Amino acid sequence: MNGATARRIVLSLAAPVVSAVVALVISAIVLEVSGSDALQTFKTMITNGTKLESIVDMLNRATPLYLSAVACAIGFRMNLFNIGVEGQYVLAAFLAAVVGAELDLWGPINITIILLVAMAVGAAWAGLAGLLKVTRGVNEVISTIMLNFIAVGGLVAALLPKVISDPRATNQGTSPLPASSHLPNLNSWLELFTRDITRGRRLTGVLVIAVVVGIIYHVVLNRSRFGFDIRASGMNATAAKAGGVPPKRMVLAAMIGGGIVAGLVGMPQILSGTHAYDQGFVQGLGFAGIAVALLGRNSAAGMAFAALLFGFLDSSAAVLQVNRLASREIVVIMQATILLVAVIAYQVVSRVRQRDEVRRAAQMTGVPA
Repeated sequence: MNGATARRIVLSLAAPVVSAVVALVISAIVLEVSGSDALQTFKTMITNGTKLESIVDMLNRATPLYLSAVACAIGFRMNLFNIGVEGQYVLAAFLAAVVGAELDLWGPINITIILLVAMAVGAAWAGLAGLLKVTRGVNEVISTIMLNFIAVGGLVAALLPKVISDPRATNQGTSPLPASSHLPNLNSWLELFTRDITRGRRLTGVLVIAVVVGIIYHVVLNRSRFGFDIRASGMNATAAKAGGVPPKRMVLAAMIGGGIVAGLVGMPQILSGTHAYDQGFVQGLGFAGIAVALLGRNSAAGMAFAALLFGFLDSSAAVLQVNRLASREIVVIMQATILLVAVIAYQVVSRVRQRDEVRRAAQMTGVPA
């Protein structure tokens, strides 16, 4: 291994390592200032995180985060800042739950229809923002923000009271899915290699869907003509257009593709959780997905690692609070610190790489850098 290869490896590892170290230092300072024992807090997080039940919790929390990150990353790869995943997945989950509650077919067919409805709704809602951009020049940031409000605060808020199955219930919501439409959990698969999972933990079957989505994302974006067109349009839309890539079509394709994946974000709760859309439905995953995509640098493997990290921190929050070691807010501080430092570190590494490329090019051409 020559010096140039070693330098590239060091630069690749520098950003995540520096981010982790700085985040730990800042979190430790915050813990000590707030009166908590930083060393004991980190020890408890690690001890709890290595337990099988905690790993199941981490995977369950990471699954929707990963799907949300992929949905965001599809647009990011084309320089489209799609922040409408929040509205897309909430509206998709709501309508999928309404349709699923009315199905009375064979279980696998029911589940397939629910998934298709969710993906179709997500694609349609994201496609609307894409259509506004290519026909009227509306910036996707503005349109997706407005569509988020319309979906969550408008359509779902207005339609939910009309489909509430039991007005006396604490979390009023849609009628529950029939038992045949419940997606089987993966406990039996995991227990083949581990011990029995206790404390009522159930590893969501949507994890398999997330893995498949990640593989498709990687292959399509990096091994297909369509993926090349997406990346080329994101790097230089003018040059891509000169090369025969239709920019408007690619904008629509990227937005719709992100919407398809966004429609799956709420499926862990609909198919494996409460089996209904109620007033306790988890929100905020669309915005969290942006952070995971940025931390993972829009790569399938990087976003998987980032989602697992955020899932680990989320699952640690309750443990820290129960043991009175720290408040839940310390986890938010950790996540924000990791993201902020990672963005800065990646930018520094990128500039160092650019400088190295200029130096190598100068050496090859004999022109002073």
